Amino acid sequence: MNSEASTTGTTPVSLWLPLWAGLCASLIGIGLARFAYTPLVPALIEAHWFSASTVIYLGAANLVGYLIGALVGRPLAARASNATVLRGMMLLVTLSFFACATPLSVAWFFAWRLLSGVAGGTIMVLTAGAILPYVSASRRGLASGAIFLGLGLGIAGSGTLVPLLLSFGLLHAWIGLGLVALLLTASSWRGWPADHTPHLAAPDAPPAPPSNGVRLLFAQYGLMAVGLVAPMIFLVDYVSRGLGAGTHSGAVIWTLYGIGAIAGPVVYGFLADRLGAQRAIRLLLLAQLAALGVLLEASNLYVLGMAAVVIGSFPPGIVPLGLARVHQLIAVPQQQNATWSRATVSFATCQALAGYGYSALFAASGGHYAWLFGVAMVALMLALALELPGLLAARRTATEA
Repeated sequence: MNSEASTTGTTPVSLWLPLWAGLCASLIGIGLARFAYTPLVPALIEAHWFSASTVIYLGAANLVGYLIGALVGRPLAARASNATVLRGMMLLVTLSFFACATPLSVAWFFAWRLLSGVAGGTIMVLTAGAILPYVSASRRGLASGAIFLGLGLGIAGSGTLVPLLLSFGLLHAWIGLGLVALLLTASSWRGWPADHTPHLAAPDAPPAPPSNGVRLLFAQYGLMAVGLVAPMIFLVDYVSRGLGAGTHSGAVIWTLYGIGAIAGPVVYGFLADRLGAQRAIRLLLLAQLAALGVLLEASNLYVLGMAAVVIGSFPPGIVPLGLARVHQLIAVPQQQNATWSRATVSFATCQALAGYGYSALFAASGGHYAWLFGVAMVALMLALALELPGLLAARRTATEA
């Protein structure tokens, strides 16, 4: 029996079914449920379904749901199997697309956007744990890459799929997204492994008392969440309406954002391996600051497209980078899991608060996009500034030595 079969109880061929299930889950739960909303924003406003400020407010509902999902995902899995919960969440996202095809009221739309976020947060918390225990150590990098790839594919796909669906009308766009989600859910239904290995039921060890490095990571991770929310929600609307470039140009920019999202996990992981996670974080914060600066100053679509690729790499790319930093700081695997869960909740909390903060700022400023991207830049500057005390202390120690 080969090593993978003895570790997971599956054959090498069957590995691809769980990988497909994981890819579909992240594609539906995050890639489409959250990011397909962004290219729909101009159409929702122009069709007068809701006011501009309400459309942005409804987009932030998904971020609040994501936080709830990150908190309740593990308790739900403790009552039922990972596979059962994940299938249910994929169905919930699918149902939310069909429900959003009819704007009965703001409360109706808010509830379904919130539920889609709950499903997305639960999927993000549980998917890796449902698959990786059944994968040999030599193939876990491939499995993790497949999960993150689903997120990037969802972002990139929404930039091409949504404009195509919008050509048939806004109602048909929502129904089309629902049909795509239903197809992916059905195709991956039997791909989830059954929870039968003994170690799956073992609780995570409590996290170690947070060191200065862990506290720094939590703070930086939260600030990075604040920094990525503004372009994630407003980028397409900024290009389409703010610059007057039209819906098609906005969709093209969003597709480039998605290409960056596909490349982000691979590139960021490579930099973490070569430079170390902490140095890679510094470098990428600088790159994001530069890209946001370009976004604020440039009006040329080619230049904006290049900035969009860099900005798009950030949301999925910082996940493996943050995880690599946790592994650097925490040696015990069970404590790594607990620490990473806390980091994820910190990220989701800041992301949700930022979503509503940006929505309020957008309404108060009369739709002034520069304020939004300026706040995002300040958040990333603060994340970078948190590194200064450690850098100064290290330099002082090196000088004294």
